[in-house]
Amino acid sequence: MENTEESSTGATQEKPRSFSRRFFSGVGEVAIILVGALLISTVLRGFVAQMFSIPSGSMENTLKVGDRVLVAKFGGFQRGDVVVFEDPARWLSGPQPEHTQMEQVLEFIGVLPNSGAGYLIKRVIGMPGDRVACCTAEGAVTVNGEALDESQYLYSENGVQVAPSTMSFDVIVPADHIFVLGDHRNASADSRCHLRDTRDGRKAGSAAFVPKNKVVGAAVAVVAPLDRLSTFRVPETFAKIPEPEREAPAEPTIIEAPAGC
Repeated sequence: MENTEESSTGATQEKPRSFSRRFFSGVGEVAIILVGALLISTVLRGFVAQMFSIPSGSMENTLKVGDRVLVAKFGGFQRGDVVVFEDPARWLSGPQPEHTQMEQVLEFIGVLPNSGAGYLIKRVIGMPGDRVACCTAEGAVTVNGEALDESQYLYSENGVQVAPSTMSFDVIVPADHIFVLGDHRNASADSRCHLRDTRDGRKAGSAAFVPKNKVVGAAVAVVAPLDRLSTFRVPETFAKIPEPEREAPAEPTIIEAPAGC
């Protein structure tokens, strides 16, 4: 007698899927994976970390043109950190590099590093309430009266290190702002250079201090090129800086300011 159960099972077996169905199914799976990866990349870029490409030599030799820097968007920052921030008051002069719409999209989702257009990278020297001045008899920058030993990071060439500053200044950093300098002081248009700016009808010097809410985050590592791989740490000299004696003023206090850079 014929086994009807076996016959019925065999009759209902599925036929192999056609090539086109397998192809489009595979494409769909790849698309889902790519979309998921892009979403993760976008979330990471928005809340965790972002990569930036260094466009200028203002932070040499700590950073060189073309370095890819990973910037953490959590954990805050302190004196001595290298931070990326949005241009606070039109510090960037001249035309900025143009990018195609595709490049802008790829930068936004984190596939390409941010080209740096509209952003700057400098070292935090003063936090809110700090009195930052230059120069001592030895030519040093001071923070709350303590001289900084900047030999660890200031630009040098052929064994000759640049001066901490070729111009004198004396300021008190206002509340919710920071005072920043580039490591290559002779090639950096930083806070020193804007202490007399009166753009947009603001009080003189307001443009020199970076609002804390404009800071993207602190740089944590150079990730490319491979021969430049390194991590950042706060130089030891900043551990000696005392806290300010008074509460940070609402407005910047400019005791002495250079004419500009």
